[in-house]
Amino acid sequence: MKSLATTILFLFVASLAAPSRAQQPTPGSTYVLKAARMFDGKALTKPGLVVVSAGKIVGVGADAAIPAGAQVIDLGDATLLPGFIDAHTHLTMMYREDYTQAMLDGLQQTIPEKAIDATQNARVTLMAGFTTVRDVGSEDFLDVGLRNAIDKGVVPGPRMLVCVHAIGATGGHCDETGFRSGVFGKETGPEEGVINGADQARYAVRLAHKYGATIIKTCATGGVLSLADAVDTPQLTQAELDALVDEAHALKLKTAAHAHGAEGAKRAIRAGIDSIEHGSFLDDEALDMMKQRGTYYVPTLMAVQGLSEQIARGIPIPPPIKVKAEDAIAHVHQTFQKALAKNIKIGLGTDAAVYPHGRNAEEFHQMVDLGMKPLDALRAGTSSDADLLGLSAKIGTLEANKLADVVAVPGDPLENIRQTEHVFFVMKEGVIYKNDRAAK
Repeated sequence: MKSLATTILFLFVASLAAPSRAQQPTPGSTYVLKAARMFDGKALTKPGLVVVSAGKIVGVGADAAIPAGAQVIDLGDATLLPGFIDAHTHLTMMYREDYTQAMLDGLQQTIPEKAIDATQNARVTLMAGFTTVRDVGSEDFLDVGLRNAIDKGVVPGPRMLVCVHAIGATGGHCDETGFRSGVFGKETGPEEGVINGADQARYAVRLAHKYGATIIKTCATGGVLSLADAVDTPQLTQAELDALVDEAHALKLKTAAHAHGAEGAKRAIRAGIDSIEHGSFLDDEALDMMKQRGTYYVPTLMAVQGLSEQIARGIPIPPPIKVKAEDAIAHVHQTFQKALAKNIKIGLGTDAAVYPHGRNAEEFHQMVDLGMKPLDALRAGTSSDADLLGLSAKIGTLEANKLADVVAVPGDPLENIRQTEHVFFVMKEGVIYKNDRAAK
């Protein structure tokens, strides 16, 4: 009954907030997209030309065959790029600057209301040019419901990989803390992603997979926005992480570890984790282990930006959280630069919800400001993220036979990386969701 009510509300909000699918070009349409230049996920070339038919790319570049009757869309002095990818989002969570109100909203809002809010987050993310996201923390199956609604065309949004629950230890960053004992009726367990011991770690992974997870996310250390833990302490044993990653990989699921502190990160890396998220206090040993094993680093610099803005504006932040935030802010930029110098694989992820949804593309300039080359930043948010997500065969580059996820930005983003923040054309699987140039 709960599932039916949520589906009805998704349909209702779609009729109010989203353009009708009947008003949009269908996925079977054939297009020729032209622009002054093109970043294909690997390099920048001139001119830009992408041929799209039946939701897929069928040709790229000046030598591509132009099908008879194709609709030509000339975007002018712009750059065509693969649809952007954000490897660290929370689309079912709302950005709130009032921490007390955010806590009350979490307790007072109905699940259907949260589901409706999530559809708006999905829409603004897509309109910012992000056609794929990895969503790494939700509750009440909101991420699964949103993913399914997007896949069915009920609401507009990016392609989503979801985790159902982030998995962590009792009292840790992935548990509900800061409340008196018994307030929720019972202690949390594997059904909510809270585990103790290797067997429960496997059980939690299996439950997540059973109910629709396509990624497994774990909390290997404490976090900034949780109340009962230090930010850099390890929170899962080596045996727990070994079991979690082994079970996920056996089910052909990629894994991601929230890890600020070095020791917790090293345990996750030894276990074979696919990516380390945040990594504020990674030491040289941890970074060298990542380099040796090919572990991705997803620094979520926009989370730091969002918290920095709140502190600068004097937003009331609970003292334990503010202390941890300032500590993480003081270290993460240096860690990123060390990872860059060691040539560690870096993916683009933002921690959307810690800052307002829709600002995801600012992560590009955050990385460039810290020394990453613009070309490598663009790769991080396209081809590298596709590799991290295990989707390189479908997305991440503009190549024949891949899904037609194409965005356009004005000018040349290699000359000004902040052009990525001005996406004016968005196509996902051959459907045009945004074309502001056509409206002028």
